[in-house]
Formats: sequence, C-alpha cells, structure tokens
Amino acid sequence: MISVLRPLNERVTAPAQLDLPVHPDVALWRPATIDDIDGIWQLRQVMGRVDHPNFLTARGAITADFGYSHFHAEFDSLVGLDAAGQVVAVGMVMFPPRQVSLVRSMTIGGVHPSIRARGVGRQLLAWQLGRAKQQLASSPKTLPGWIVSYSDERSPQNAALFERAGLSLTRYFLTLERPLDAPVPVITAAAGIRIAAFTAAASAEVHATRDDAFMDHWGSQPMSDENWNAFVGGKWFRPDLSFVAYGTDASGTERVVGFVLSTANENVWATQGFTGSYIDLVGVLSGWRGRHIAQSLLAAQLGAGRALGHERVTLAVDSDSPTGALGLYTGMGFVPTHRKMAYTLQF
Repeated sequence: MISVLRPLNERVTAPAQLDLPVHPDVALWRPATIDDIDGIWQLRQVMGRVDHPNFLTARGAITADFGYSHFHAEFDSLVGLDAAGQVVAVGMVMFPPRQVSLVRSMTIGGVHPSIRARGVGRQLLAWQLGRAKQQLASSPKTLPGWIVSYSDERSPQNAALFERAGLSLTRYFLTLERPLDAPVPVITAAAGIRIAAFTAAASAEVHATRDDAFMDHWGSQPMSDENWNAFVGGKWFRPDLSFVAYGTDASGTERVVGFVLSTANENVWATQGFTGSYIDLVGVLSGWRGRHIAQSLLAAQLGAGRALGHERVTLAVDSDSPTGALGLYTGMGFVPTHRKMAYTLQF
C-alpha cells in the first residue's frame, strides 16, 4: 500500500508569531537589511576562522543571498547587535524554490565566538526553527518537508546545539584535497565523448544537465535560474578550471552529459595554507555513467590547476553517495581531511 502524504500546510505546526530573543549580550535584535551585508560578512569571517579556517564565506555570496527573489530579509533574517552596534549574531532561513521531490528550509548563521556558550545561539536557533516551520507550513505540496542545518566537525558546539533542538544527524559530507605536485593521470573517455572548456554559451544546457544528474543525490533539488546565474556569474567562478563533457546520443545529436565546475577564492589561500581551486559541482547523467566521463573531467581540471601553479584542489562529497563518488575521487588521488554533518528535522 502506497502512503500518500498530506499537504505540508496540514502536517507542519508553525508559530503564528515569532518572538525576538532577549539576551543581555545582545542590545538589539532586528531583521537584517542590505546595509548589514558588511557586518554579517565580517562576523562570518570571524566565525569561519574558528569553525572552518579552510573555508571562509565570500562577501559576494552574502550579497547574492539578499538578491534572491525567494529571500525576504524582513521575515527570513535576524541580526543581533551589541551595544556598539556591531553584528554579533546572524540567522538566515533560506527557502529555495523549484521543489520537485522535497521542500527544504535551510538555516544559516551563528554567533560571535566571544559570546558563545551563553545561550545566544540557542535563542537564535529557536527563532530560525520557528521561521523554518512557518516556511514549510506555507506550502500546500504533498512532499516531504525538511529543515536542514550543517555543522563542521571542528565546531562541535553547533552539533550539540542542533541535537538539543531536536534535529537528527542525517548525513556526513567529506572534504577531500588533492595535491597537484603528484602526477595527473591521462584519462581518455569512451568513444564519442568530447571534453571541452566551459563557456557562457553552454551555461543553460549545463544547468539543465546539473539538475537532471543531481536528482538522485541526497537532498538535492533543481537550482533556480537566480541561484545558477549567481554561481556561474560570480566573482570566484573559474571557467578556465571548469569543463563540460559532450556525448552523441542515438539520434546523432551531441549534448551535454557531464561537467566539472570550479571556483577559486584567493582570499582564503592564506588561512587554508595553500593555493588552489574548489570543485563545486561534478556530475554525469545517469545513462552516461561508467564511461570514464567523470575521471576525464577531473583530469582536465587537475591538469589546468597544475598548469596555473596551484598547489591543491579541494571538493566535498556525500560519504554515502549512490553514484560511488567517494571511490571515484580517492581513485584520482584525493584524500579526506575534514567532515561536515547535515542535521535535519523532517516532516
């Protein structure tokens, strides 16, 4: 017997009104505005250096968040200011569109390290979870609904905070690094596969291929055009380190069947201890897997990075990926360095 879910707006109980936190270390709580972008970025730099120094949030990423049509700062954000007017806490709750098989509400934020372990984070998370429930309860869709939060293993206080709030550890994601002083293997894809540099002209087709290829990935949903364009049009996106695989189908038509897309943020090189790029996305259409397409794309990316004099390449992978991605990457010389955990509250 197939179980049919009731609409989310019938399954999720959400607070009618969200009360602002009250804490002696925070002089004022209010929704964020675009004028807070610098303050939020500075706070996230401080938090990042403590929690995950190999990855620091770029200012442009925060600016992009404020520009999305699905983010309503007056309802979906909260900042805490100290007596001097500095941002010492921030919470954002993202509600991505294009919900095909899953409706997600995603919490982002944190508290300045100087005022941690005093209850500020607990109050902030309570507000975020209340807003996330409101978002899920606004949906009439008969799909699973998830609240998703992430914690780096180097910041165990966040994991403990999520668990106390009722979220469950659901998935591990591994950060992998690949030194470029080691030889890059020469890999030839199967006959009929062509590897080419990413171009703006191919962007729309690569976007569609990404959405198709990632539908069997944990928690993944199609990317909105806004999110996609912010990514490939962003300051740190590197077309010279991004490649596309083309394959010819039975009708003789050549189409995009795979991709590797990369960024390089020079601002984090000092804190992470090496120069290099980050592979944000690797994907191959399910019907085209098993033809060394992903290996060929990775070899092209590694070779391009090595030619630029970069020292390492970094990426993250779902440790339980159904595509066998972890084995693919370790086979290409990547080694695990850190873990990030996904916590969920599911409806």
